[in-house]
Amino acid sequence: PERARPGLCDAQTMNSIRRRLLGSVMTAIVVAALFQAISAYRGALQQADEMFDYHLQQMAFALRNGALRQSAPEAPFDADYEVQIWSADGVQLFQSHVNRLPPQAVLGFSDVQQNGTRYRVYSIQTPAQTIQIAQDLSARQARARALAVRAMLPMAAMAPLLMMALWWAIRSALKPLERTRQQVAARAVDDLSPLPEADLPDEVLPLVRELNLLFGRVHTAFEAQKSFVANAAHELRSPLTALKLQAQALDRAPDAPTRSIAIARLHQGIDRAVRLMNQLLVLARQESASDTPPEPIALHDLVRLGVEEALPQAQERHIDLGAHLGDAVQVQGHPDALRILLRNLLDNALKYAPERGRVDVAITSENGAVVLTVEDSGPGIAPADLEKVFDRFYRSAEATAGGSGLGLAIAQAIAQAHGAKLRLDVSPTLGGLRVALVFTNPPAALQTPATGPGAKRS
Repeated sequence: PERARPGLCDAQTMNSIRRRLLGSVMTAIVVAALFQAISAYRGALQQADEMFDYHLQQMAFALRNGALRQSAPEAPFDADYEVQIWSADGVQLFQSHVNRLPPQAVLGFSDVQQNGTRYRVYSIQTPAQTIQIAQDLSARQARARALAVRAMLPMAAMAPLLMMALWWAIRSALKPLERTRQQVAARAVDDLSPLPEADLPDEVLPLVRELNLLFGRVHTAFEAQKSFVANAAHELRSPLTALKLQAQALDRAPDAPTRSIAIARLHQGIDRAVRLMNQLLVLARQESASDTPPEPIALHDLVRLGVEEALPQAQERHIDLGAHLGDAVQVQGHPDALRILLRNLLDNALKYAPERGRVDVAITSENGAVVLTVEDSGPGIAPADLEKVFDRFYRSAEATAGGSGLGLAIAQAIAQAHGAKLRLDVSPTLGGLRVALVFTNPPAALQTPATGPGAKRS
């Protein structure tokens, strides 16, 4: 399949995470910087205004202690400031500029306009004189704005530096996610190995762990598919070849009796192929089963249903099929899988038990664990073959010609999936094979006991 282009993936990652994060953080920095700059500007203007007022006041206090006396009507002074001094009888003692301030004075601070110019005026009166000092408001405001702009410069310089620092921090924080993306993008199609979890942040680690679990499930499904294909190719070759030969024998049959025998053999071959195919599908299903959570299962109900389904097969061969259920217990598991396991055990027991033989199913307890046993009166399995019969397609010397060697392999796979153990030994009462399924998880008693004494026979 066509792989995604790295540039496209990177653009999508940037758009979904990095750009949004950078955009929101940078916007917050710009808004905060503007708010801080406006606050600093207004605060600087207010402080400058208070400072200039204080300067006017201090100049007036300084002149109060040593009044200027000059006979000339005008004396040189700072162009931004205007000074007028009158004696107690109203005689003008000093004037810095000609006709720039009104002749009357308002004590304290005031704003006046004279000859098209606005002034900030401070006046003070003593027993000997009256002092009036004014400052051009336009020059005063220009100086205040210059001070306010200088107060804004640190924030204006810090905002870009802060943006660069945050960009670097976000880029560094997202490197594990980018590294994980590159690892996934560089993988081969059939590479389902787990992604490394080292040095991943807490926000990314759960995602990577879920991906690894998904890889594991997909790997299990692929392995089950390959196993099914290999098993089907290995095991169906002989039955299909036999079916072809039987069809050819049917076609060459010279008379009706020979044709009947060929037809019967053909039906037997078809039944064996169908049975083998069904078992292969069941095995593949168990190997690729999903991790669905187990649920409580009433084991005696499961056994009762399995025995009822097997009764027609037992009655056909006049086999005494009995079930000893005992007290009602429940185990944790998957009902469908356990039903398949019990059906395989019963099929094997009924298949190998002799005509008018006996098969017993029982639920007992052993060291606090629930044990489901299936016993038959058949030939059993040789001790040397007890472990080998769990291998796929293995047939012991006692196996019938119609077996496929998958029944116990399927039962073993289901038991392992449930954390249970499957044991094979000799039945002490019937002399044949005894299969014990031991559930290691603690059982839980149901509210109502099983009906009857726990015995049911065909």
